[in-house]
Amino acid sequence: MSRPTVTLWLDRYDAGGLAAIIADEPRPGRPKRTALELDAEIVRRVQEAAPPEGTHWTTRLMAQQVGVSKSHVSRIWHAHGLAPHRVDYFKISTDPRFVEKLRDVVGLYLDPPERAVVFSFDEKSQIQALNRTQPGLPLTPGRAGTMTHDYKRHGTTTRFAALDVVSGAVLHACMPRHRHQEFLRFLRKMEQHVPAELDLHVILDNYATHKHAKVQRWLERHPRVHFHFVPTSASWLNLVELLFNELERRQLKRLAVHHVAELIAAITAYLDRRNEDPVPFVWTASADKILRKVRRAQTALANVKEIPGANH
Repeated sequence: MSRPTVTLWLDRYDAGGLAAIIADEPRPGRPKRTALELDAEIVRRVQEAAPPEGTHWTTRLMAQQVGVSKSHVSRIWHAHGLAPHRVDYFKISTDPRFVEKLRDVVGLYLDPPERAVVFSFDEKSQIQALNRTQPGLPLTPGRAGTMTHDYKRHGTTTRFAALDVVSGAVLHACMPRHRHQEFLRFLRKMEQHVPAELDLHVILDNYATHKHAKVQRWLERHPRVHFHFVPTSASWLNLVELLFNELERRQLKRLAVHHVAELIAAITAYLDRRNEDPVPFVWTASADKILRKVRRAQTALANVKEIPGANH
């Protein structure tokens, strides 16, 4: 430590002995004006009541209500892990076969069957071919790249994708429509891709196209293909959703194209490059762990208090 600090404590000891060392002397600066009760009120209000205007509290609104600075409110919220400006989205599935489907799908992730390929499949429909109304400025030191807030639409496409849950490789195709005919066409592509001596397990959602009568008849003619449906309102259980999220963030969000063909070429190029060195998404949560979280959420929803003016 510094020499002045050592001198300070030696002087204290000379003046008052050991008692002066142990005692906490008044600190410099203005004393803290806000009582602990007021801090507790800040925490209580943000959790139990909506503000007079709007649906959630801000530091400025809370500061005006309780008569402290907004920086003080921010410190209290940070200390208690409160972030009223953020919201997480969730929905508890009401599927009567939720537990059965959950264990089936999670079992495929954690312990894939031998002599089989497991695909996580879904369609991303209505991908828009967008072009900005003016050229953007490039990224430069001290300035972010720019793009206009408005755009022109040049059509849409649907991306079909099947993610190999073990290798991370992706089978993909763009088609103009999203019907059982296109789904069957992609199913044939998946079935032809997998060696004849291996079974094919497909994880997919409950979209009506996937349960079409012609699809059922095709499955009867191809007994090595097995469908595993995720529970309703549980798209988070389908690993391919992570691929679509990656595609949106890395390729589509800032993409500007003049027609659908450019959009399809950009998506195809991105996924083809990804397949050159595929990285799988690793599922780690067991079915029992997920069920415990669901039960906690059900209990919390049963005990939740309605906040006037809030959206539920």
